[in-house]
Amino acid sequence: MKILVVSSSVSNISPRSMRTAELVNELTRLGHLVTLYSVLETNKPLLVDNSRSNLILKDLGEIHYKKIKAKQNKFSFYTAKIINRLSNLLFEYPDIEYYFKVKRTIKNEAGYDMMISIAVPYPIHWGCASVLYSKKNSLCKIWVADCGDPYMGDRTDTFRKAFYFKYVEKWFCRIVDYLTIPLKEAKSGYYAEFWNKIKIIPQGLDFAKVKICNAKINNAVPTFIYAGVFIPGRRDPSKFLEYLSNINKDFRFIIFTKGNGETLLKPYLNQLKDKIEIRDYINREDLILLMSKADFLINFDNNTSIQLPSKLIDYALAGRPILNITSVFDSIVVQEFLNGDYTNRYIVNGIEKYDIRNVAKQFLALYDEGSKNL
Repeated sequence: MKILVVSSSVSNISPRSMRTAELVNELTRLGHLVTLYSVLETNKPLLVDNSRSNLILKDLGEIHYKKIKAKQNKFSFYTAKIINRLSNLLFEYPDIEYYFKVKRTIKNEAGYDMMISIAVPYPIHWGCASVLYSKKNSLCKIWVADCGDPYMGDRTDTFRKAFYFKYVEKWFCRIVDYLTIPLKEAKSGYYAEFWNKIKIIPQGLDFAKVKICNAKINNAVPTFIYAGVFIPGRRDPSKFLEYLSNINKDFRFIIFTKGNGETLLKPYLNQLKDKIEIRDYINREDLILLMSKADFLINFDNNTSIQLPSKLIDYALAGRPILNITSVFDSIVVQEFLNGDYTNRYIVNGIEKYDIRNVAKQFLALYDEGSKNL
């Protein structure tokens, strides 16, 4: 088939970039002709295999809209923080730029069997909807909007989107043929009138690339790893770090994070000293291999049933016990893990469904289903 894929990035180490790259790589491996529109950053390596002749890369263009950078003084810092927050909540700034970029760059495309747009950010979907609305069926026969997290129904953010964005979401949902979400519980994060368009397709990973340590784990001290962003009040490490700061036990806690990670961790660094280690992101395969050498892995729960961290797939593939930290902090379970008792580990069921080969088949099946109604 001839397939158009639109995504914000295939360079950054993020769930959406990896979602895009894994899917595009598998679709081209299967022999489909894929045109990928994304922001192609020349200073970062691509996560897609661009050596394949059936992959056409097209640039959405440089991103110009930026958040306001705060200066060092406290007044400037909080002023910039407030302005950035309001700009995002009221105008979807700076991500709204993707709407204009997508609309401008794909408007001359036509003749695709399927288009797959991948969010976040959601203005990716809005730009596709704008073009498809004006071109009717000349752009593609079937449009699938892949949604990692809900938009108006997002429950990980402290604040809700401005009420008028519900009209934008409903507008694009009327145009799209299918909405794909990673887990069935997330369905409640979308308007009920569009539930008939929702299909459950989980995150995918090329299992053939995964390498893990099969030797017996024999770390000198309990070693555990967390990889991902933090969300204050949701995916929040504070209670866990407070507990670790007040126990008399040697351990090694390795954290791969970015963004506000160091800010949330800073109050505990002096107390934990060399027991905690903060690192920048590394590529997925290297991370899984490293995690497979840890005693156990840490997941800070979203504390909502409609959004599941995609990192749990990587955790499951690493094959190490998972300590799930929820808003109701349980120090007894933490102590059990530190003592090597993993009875209360978090279990990820049905890992085979995350194989990218199975995931790609589900996307392709939507074309067969949708084309019957053309």
